[in-house]
Amino acid sequence: DQAVARGLAWIAAGQQMDGSFGTGGQGRNTSGIWALCGMAFLARGHMPGTEPYGPVVERIVAKLAEVQREDGYLGGNDGKMYSHCIATLFLSEVSGMLRPEIQEKVDRALPKALKVILDAQNIPKDKSHQGGWRYQPDSRDSDFSCSGWALMALRSARLNGAQIPPEAIKKAVEYVLMRHDENQGSFGYTDRQSHGVTLTGAGLLCLSLCGEHGNPAVGRAARYLMEKYEELPKQQYCFYGMYYTAQGLFQLGGREGQVFSRWMYDTWIPRQNAEGYWDRNEQDRYYQTAMVVLAFTVPYRQLPIYQRDETVDE
Repeated sequence: DQAVARGLAWIAAGQQMDGSFGTGGQGRNTSGIWALCGMAFLARGHMPGTEPYGPVVERIVAKLAEVQREDGYLGGNDGKMYSHCIATLFLSEVSGMLRPEIQEKVDRALPKALKVILDAQNIPKDKSHQGGWRYQPDSRDSDFSCSGWALMALRSARLNGAQIPPEAIKKAVEYVLMRHDENQGSFGYTDRQSHGVTLTGAGLLCLSLCGEHGNPAVGRAARYLMEKYEELPKQQYCFYGMYYTAQGLFQLGGREGQVFSRWMYDTWIPRQNAEGYWDRNEQDRYYQTAMVVLAFTVPYRQLPIYQRDETVDE
């Protein structure tokens, strides 16, 4: 709780009046980072309209509405489809929590943002890329990392009442399973093994959120993660991997999530900078700190995306 509070205080102190973060670099330029910061506050229960951090969240919503293109795209400030999908996820998660005048911004922005994701999935692609997403709305290939964020956004919106076609979820799940190595248990980036330590949690989470609890890939992925999670600090994008591993194993429930959580807190709480941020020279500090906070707060279940089907526990 103390580490999360320090992290959020540091993020809030770096917000500019226009809703962005930092004084330069990715923090000011990438909509996906603003959205991750917003989700970090929501994940600890800091709702819009409440002090001290409600205004921080509201400024992020206003900033995203400001930068959205007329066609609905939110990733045009160098964040590509990664930022678009993360921003769409945030808008879906915060929708319904806002004052009417700010909710109106979400009501205008979110349907257009979701349409971008759905249209991008339907761009003609060869069989090995069908159902997924990549860097641009018109990309003709797919990667599992971007596809994980897109699927999270669609699942969140569907949970919030949006009319997401079941076929879109079905095609996305089929793509997820194409990235799964049945022998090793991993999920890969554009194959079945690359970046497995950081991406396998995303595979576990995506299948769990889409009702695939009984799919054999879920158990294989969990076993792989329990063998590999201590390698996360050595990975290029370890905070990304830690976030998805925390989410995926929490969805699974039981011993695995408890073991991983203890390791995660014991490993990363001592590594927090005295000012409140986390930094491994991985990427922007606001991104890194928001990802750690999001991983730490999975068990709080404040965000709708963190809810779990308790009938599958154990």
